[in-house]
Amino acid sequence: MELKQAYARCEAVAAHHSKTFYRAFSLLPLHDRRAIWAIYAFCRRVDDIVDEGAHPKEQLQQFEAEWKSFLAGDEHDDFMWVALRDVFSRYEMDVEPFWHMIEGQTMDLTVHRYETFSQLLRYCYCVASTVGLMLLPILAPNHRNELKESAIALGEAMQLTNILRDVGEDMERGRIYLPREWMKLYGVSEQQLAYGEVTNAFIHLWEQIAEEAEKRYALAGQTFSLYPLSARLAVKGAATMYRSILQVVREQRYDVFTKRAFVSAERKQVLLQQIGGESVEVG
Repeated sequence: MELKQAYARCEAVAAHHSKTFYRAFSLLPLHDRRAIWAIYAFCRRVDDIVDEGAHPKEQLQQFEAEWKSFLAGDEHDDFMWVALRDVFSRYEMDVEPFWHMIEGQTMDLTVHRYETFSQLLRYCYCVASTVGLMLLPILAPNHRNELKESAIALGEAMQLTNILRDVGEDMERGRIYLPREWMKLYGVSEQQLAYGEVTNAFIHLWEQIAEEAEKRYALAGQTFSLYPLSARLAVKGAATMYRSILQVVREQRYDVFTKRAFVSAERKQVLLQQIGGESVEVG
């Protein structure tokens, strides 16, 4: 497959599955944004195997085998591997977060409850912070070490936001990411979650986790200035738009069972203007 076509396929995956992510990084220079789409395609592929695969365990094992083959230098015609090969030739990529991403997705096959918040954070690191670490060689190659901690914090914040937004959807998949120790502390039962009850206890629990997410958004924001300008706007834009999901949930009276919180196009436009982004149409 031609490299240009491979990148186009990766871009289509990003544009289809995450408009927020796609828009946030669309203003990067050509080679950089292409690299972003390739990495997104990798993460999307492994995530879809777990969430939608007919035989996820076997498919994940096959994916891991392909990844090992890729690292060994073997050529693959699949568009994702073709694009990723070019990324690895252009940038000083670290393979560790890719491995941890696979680890996190494997956890979703076997772990459906988390006893403690620290255990939940490990999961957040594997499935989300790893993305930020994958992107650092592209977005800020000269400040990778200084930005590592904040990239991890931002990933944790964004995944906690996902968890707080998707409580109902996760329940339908048989998964509860809200830590049991905090559910017990606030008096929230699994039965209440199954019934979709938005009680005061649930709101307090939700806000406790939201506070942890907010702390991490704030920590990540302290180092945004280390990113080159184009990358800075992209990262800050993604963080700002994701963080605003928390406020949307509040405006929807914490109904994360029958409603899906999303940031409207108009709101995205305002947020982009506030952070100094270009006035572009967003969807």
